[in-house]
Amino acid sequence: MAGSNDDWQHPQDPDARITKMKDGRTHLAHKAEHAVDMETGAIVAVTVQPADEGDTTTIVDTVAEAGERIAETAAETNNEAVGERVNPEGPSEIVTDKGYHSRKVVSDLSDAGVRTYCSEPARGRQKWPGQPREQQAVYANRRRIRGERGKRLLRQRGEKLERWNEHLYDRGGMRRVHLRGRRNILKRLVIHAGAANLGLLMRQLVGAGTPKALRNRCARVFSAVTALSWLLPPLSDLEIHRWARRPCSWMSCATATVILAAN
Repeated sequence: MAGSNDDWQHPQDPDARITKMKDGRTHLAHKAEHAVDMETGAIVAVTVQPADEGDTTTIVDTVAEAGERIAETAAETNNEAVGERVNPEGPSEIVTDKGYHSRKVVSDLSDAGVRTYCSEPARGRQKWPGQPREQQAVYANRRRIRGERGKRLLRQRGEKLERWNEHLYDRGGMRRVHLRGRRNILKRLVIHAGAANLGLLMRQLVGAGTPKALRNRCARVFSAVTALSWLLPPLSDLEIHRWARRPCSWMSCATATVILAAN
């Protein structure tokens, strides 16, 4: 028996919607979207919306959320000492796949002063009765995605955005959640996205974005120190006693070697 969102809703989770998954199964689900900075790869905004709404509808809230987060970051970081590091006006360019392409989306973003790089699906020859604004915006988007910069941005989209789909939803276990309510799911997703951004920051600071990577990095350093100690000549008990009484003991020297090697 087929179900309809207009006729039935889940008594414990009224926000869930009956939708068809990518593998063909039908489930009660929510739709999660995230916006990623193309330069740093950091997750800028996360939204959870009804699963029965299309990409051309949900992109409006995701872009608006990204603009708010960027404006907040600009207000906190931009000052006279460091200058303008973040654009306070929000995103200036948007790169999406062909699922988000439509006449209305491209023209509305163009009117908002945003350059679009939306992959265009093969729709054949189109007619534009009374739609000169939409036609101009779609043709401009088509010229941009066919250029060298547009092709490069679309390749980077697959590299930087699809990576988070794997880390958050597949390996991160967010593809299926045991939570009720869109607000609770959004809280969980924001925590996962914050951890992903923290991993990017730690990778920039210490060269390792996860505890396991840091452990492996330290293990290589200590292995190098151990190998170096085997090359040193053996010391007698009297020499070890003399070294222990000096300000710099063997442990201090080994620690200094680890710090230099880590830097």
